[in-house]
Amino acid sequence: MNRNLYVKLGIIVAIAGISAWYLFPLEKKIRRGLDLQGGVHLVLEVEKPAQADQGLSDVTDRALKVVRNRIDALGITEPVIQKQGTNKIIVDIAGYKDPEKVMEVIGRTALLEFRLVSDDVDALKKALSGEVPEGYQLLYMKEKDERGILRDSVPLLVKSEPELTGAYLKDAYMGYSSGGFPDVNLEFNKEGAEMFSVVTGANINRRLAIILDGVVQSAPVIKERIPNGRAQITGQFSTEEAKELALVLRAGALPAKLEVVYKELVGPTLGKEYIRLGLRASLFGALIVILFMLFYYRAFGLLADVALGLNILVVLAILAGFKGVLTLPGIAGIALTVGMAVDANVLINERIREEQRAGKSPKTSVDNGYQRAWAAIIDSNITTLITGLVLFFMGEGPIKGFGLTLSIGIVANLFTAVFATKTIVDWFIVHRKVEKLWI
Repeated sequence: MNRNLYVKLGIIVAIAGISAWYLFPLEKKIRRGLDLQGGVHLVLEVEKPAQADQGLSDVTDRALKVVRNRIDALGITEPVIQKQGTNKIIVDIAGYKDPEKVMEVIGRTALLEFRLVSDDVDALKKALSGEVPEGYQLLYMKEKDERGILRDSVPLLVKSEPELTGAYLKDAYMGYSSGGFPDVNLEFNKEGAEMFSVVTGANINRRLAIILDGVVQSAPVIKERIPNGRAQITGQFSTEEAKELALVLRAGALPAKLEVVYKELVGPTLGKEYIRLGLRASLFGALIVILFMLFYYRAFGLLADVALGLNILVVLAILAGFKGVLTLPGIAGIALTVGMAVDANVLINERIREEQRAGKSPKTSVDNGYQRAWAAIIDSNITTLITGLVLFFMGEGPIKGFGLTLSIGIVANLFTAVFATKTIVDWFIVHRKVEKLWI
């Protein structure tokens, strides 16, 4: 008996110690969400391209991966990027100090296309007069004027459908043209290189427009077949512009256009106010619960309060282990599990009181009390755990955070409110020779 008690006490001390060691320093282990420290919140809508073979949801999945790659390329750590519905992407970046830069990089679709240019002069003249031939588009190549402002200059009649897109891009990096100006060098994957070889081989002496986001960057003449899958985007780029364009393309060419349908900059002042109010409410609530349990259940109330503190410690440690983000809904989930932990102790204590009133010994009262309360505790906790898991796996954003902390709290509650408290009570009864329970 004593050996089993010491093993159980060792498990409790080990879990508490590991949780404390893993959790602290708290500010480095628990990441605060957007609502607690400010940052940028974006809602991006994916527009399915006409020539896409996949469904809109599949296109959005590909776009989601590309957006994540671009944000990672900026050096932003642990952003929250998730899909919503079939055609929306939610981006939350907490604590980032340059949200405008993030919106600029994400908002650029970098939809790279290679389209053949019509060499029919008469067709171009008709297009300029408003009669654009079917299957073609009238686009202008932009050039900077003497003041450095981009203006439409050379009109081009290009095919509506691209011969090749940036979806086949393998790499992109900044280089310099023969004239010493920055450009962007492109390298296609094996499939893209074969396609590029066919296109260039079949259209020698024709112009191939390189179009980025609907803007013609350059339209070189195909001099010969290009079998190695390499190309250059030339234009009047600055070094910074060429580097950024290469970064965006290298992170991945989007399979479709993205539109920023909603953006919100959450200031840190709002986050501080939320933290202050949340902490104050949590402290007041915890204080009331602790005092009530001490007053009403005395020694067993103190034990319940210790279990409550252990519960919160374990929940936060597991949250840190999952690299979860603590948000206001997450704090609400923790508060709810605290209430359920107290509820479990109330059920146990009332059962113990009933057994003691019936004249049972302290050891029998404790054993019967825990055993009879177990059915009600497991029923309420398991049903709540199912709800929390459904919210976590089916919900999005704040709802997912609430479901995560609620589910973790329920599991921790079964450990602290039942296993930990029962072990401590048994130890006192055996080693202190308790003749009457102070409850």
